[in-house]
Amino acid sequence: MSEPSDALARAIEATLFASEEPMTAESLAAHLGDAGPAAVRDGLRALAQHYDRRGVRLVERAKRWHFETAPDLAHLLRREREQVRRLSRAATEVLAIVAYHEPVSRAEVESIRGVQTSSGTLDVLMEAGWVRVAGRREVPGRPVIYATTPEFLRHFGLESRRDLPGIDELRAAGLLDPVDEAYEALAGGAAEADKPAGDEEPLQTG
Repeated sequence: MSEPSDALARAIEATLFASEEPMTAESLAAHLGDAGPAAVRDGLRALAQHYDRRGVRLVERAKRWHFETAPDLAHLLRREREQVRRLSRAATEVLAIVAYHEPVSRAEVESIRGVQTSSGTLDVLMEAGWVRVAGRREVPGRPVIYATTPEFLRHFGLESRRDLPGIDELRAAGLLDPVDEAYEALAGGAAEADKPAGDEEPLQTG
């Protein structure tokens, strides 16, 4: 496969290499000044095809483009002393509920989990850049609602939320029981209340 040679493709390539954040076709067009979004998208597709079998790839996540290491070579860049920060079970559950049900309020998250959710759990997810405040629900009290971010999609290698694993996959992995039970409840099953995770308290019913 021949390398892209037109000036626009080269300009896109250089801009993305220099950028600290993924960029949309529209932001690239605005940065380059003399190219329209449609032409930029054509250039991005040509570059993505060119890099398809290389050590780095040009990929689109949540409509934003960036270069990343080819998945089969990622092990070459890992350091043995690297420590991966693991989420607590509570944070994992909350992240999953936000991803599958967004936008959701804290009360809605608690209703699905069956336990109270500490503010610190949501803070951890927002500090990681995976969850954001998405506004307020137009109901009495106007509670804050939460949604996932483009960084969440990028980190987990998802192009969109449509690529999230299905319930059968989650069950097979032994993960995300509260979400599993929530889906079963929606389908007509009787979901039992979960035991509290960590120091979180069960929801009190009147």
